[in-house]
Formats: sequence, C-alpha cells, structure tokens
Amino acid sequence: MVGFPLLLVPLAVYNIIAFLMPGVSFTDPLIRLTLLSGEQWQITLSDMLLAAGVLLLLLEVIKGARPGAKYLTDHLLSLIVFGAAAAEFVLWPKFGNSTYCLLTLLALVDFISGIALRTRRRAVVAAPAPAPVGKSQPAAVETPRAAPAVEPAPPRPEPAPVVTPAPAAPVPPATSVAESVLLDQSAPKPTVTSPDLQPGGQPSPGTPQR
Repeated sequence: MVGFPLLLVPLAVYNIIAFLMPGVSFTDPLIRLTLLSGEQWQITLSDMLLAAGVLLLLLEVIKGARPGAKYLTDHLLSLIVFGAAAAEFVLWPKFGNSTYCLLTLLALVDFISGIALRTRRRAVVAAPAPAPVGKSQPAAVETPRAAPAVEPAPPRPEPAPVVTPAPAAPVPPATSVAESVLLDQSAPKPTVTSPDLQPGGQPSPGTPQR
C-alpha cells in the first residue's frame, strides 16, 4: 500500500494562500495568548504552518519505523515533494521567505529519515543473532505425557513339577543268573531229622497224629 506524504499538506496550504489569497499576510498575528508571566504570545499563520509541518513529520517517522512500511514508492513521493518545494523556494518570489524554507527542510528530513530507517531495518534483519558466550542455551522442556494405561496380563499357569525317576537297579546279566541257578541245583540239600520220628520214618508212640 502506497503511503501519502503528509508534508504535502502544509506545502499545499501555503500554495493555496499564496496563489488564491494574495492579500493574506503570513506575518500578521492571528491569535494572541496571555501567558502566566503576563506576556502576550502572538501566533501568526507561518507559525501555525510550521507547527503543523513538525507534527506531520513526527507521524511520517512513526509510519516509517513500522515493519514493512516505507516502500520504494513512498520514498519516491517524498523526493518529489521535496524537489517541488525546493524549486518553488528558489524560482518564485512569493516563496522566498523563511517560512517556506523551513517547510522545504522538513520535506528533506522526511525523505532522508525514510531512507535511513529502511537501511537500518535491512541491516538488522540480515545480521545473525550472536550466540551467548559461555552459556549454553537451555534445552526445550518437554511436557511429560501421561503413559497409556496398560492392561494387566492374564496369570500364567504354573508349570508342573518335573519328577526325576530314580535310577533303576542294575540288571545282572543272563549268564550270571543261569550259573547261580545251576549251582543251587547241584548243591546237596541238608536233611532235617525230626526227633519225633523213629528210624524208618515211623512216628514215635507218644507223638499225637495230626
């Protein structure tokens, strides 16, 4: 968006009075104010134009200090206003006075301040931010997140105890078993003699028979 050069307002008012109102004087007092000291302050038309120019210059500087303000077209318009005012001051006799000279200087200040602010803004944007010496940058603090709810695992069945079988008794070989059986059969069996039997296998007379 192209900004309107505010310093054009007091310059335009001066041109209107100079060309359309030739009988109006810039030095005649318009307002008289009595101060606390008792002195009367006389305000002329030229004083009012200069005061308006100073206030508008302040607004122009504030506009130029905003980010993204003062495009190239704005500087070009300010330069055109200053050039036209300087040409009128030099070439036309109606503008050859101190009032118009000061208004022309205000237009020049507006043009130079806009360029200075734009150059300063570019330098600040292009320069990298210096890193702090001897201080480590604080790490970003992460906000702890709530852990998701974990469902409890079902209980696992206990494993059955492993019963280790007792070692079996060693089985004797078949040959040793056969030899022991043969030895038992070949050995003579002892004869048990009962005292109740008589020789010949007959029981004694006093032994009761079953």
